Amino acid sequence: MYAPERQQEILRLAREAGRVDVLSLAEQFQVTAETVRRDLKALDRSGLVRRVHGGAIPAGRLDFEPDLTEREATAADEKDRIAAAALAELPDGGSIVLDAGSTVARLAAAIPVDSALTVVTHALPVAARLADHTGIDLHLVGGRVRHRTRAAVDAWALRAYAEIRADVLFLATNGFTAEGGLTTPDLAEAAVKRAAMAAARRVVLLADSAKAGQEHFARFGSFAGVDLLITDPGLDPAQKAAIEAAGTEVVLV
Repeated sequence: MYAPERQQEILRLAREAGRVDVLSLAEQFQVTAETVRRDLKALDRSGLVRRVHGGAIPAGRLDFEPDLTEREATAADEKDRIAAAALAELPDGGSIVLDAGSTVARLAAAIPVDSALTVVTHALPVAARLADHTGIDLHLVGGRVRHRTRAAVDAWALRAYAEIRADVLFLATNGFTAEGGLTTPDLAEAAVKRAAMAAARRVVLLADSAKAGQEHFARFGSFAGVDLLITDPGLDPAQKAAIEAAGTEVVLV
């Protein structure tokens, strides 16, 4: 099979299944993984697919939302550095909100054992990591749990966040741009993120640079509402300057 024929078939599979992965395609077409990556790169350049960790999705699938396993594996080193840097933003003996997100979950796991904090979260993975932490007064926000993110959403969660005022929110996002702000694929999840932003005096966004330039269906905030962005050096300098112009401090780690 010639490369153009293989690429056409890859595009068909991506559109039918919603995504394709490199290893499965390599096995199916009896070619190397590197050959498949070149095919995906060619399709990406043509605007037909968008490459994601381990594979690709059809272009235009701005509502695509990776599962927790894929999120944990994506940009792992960058997320570890971001989480480590975020430890400096923990208020001594204060209160924090931890959003649902793989980088925020890394922060939760890294909180020192001698920390004394009040922690509020609507993310089950975050709560599970902190449940045995003796120095933390943990409050779990309830609501309908989204299977893909294991996060509580809808009216119960919104009411809970309306009743608190925390020192710091550690926020996650699926995508961000200086102009379009912060976005996520799901409207219910966006509503909870917006409520969490309103429930904190200081907002710290933890997001690796791969999320820069991505825009999803549901917008939940702008950089005018973010005090600090902690990201990695892969952030485009022009985006960094535009975000800083909006009043957000940017730290690259």
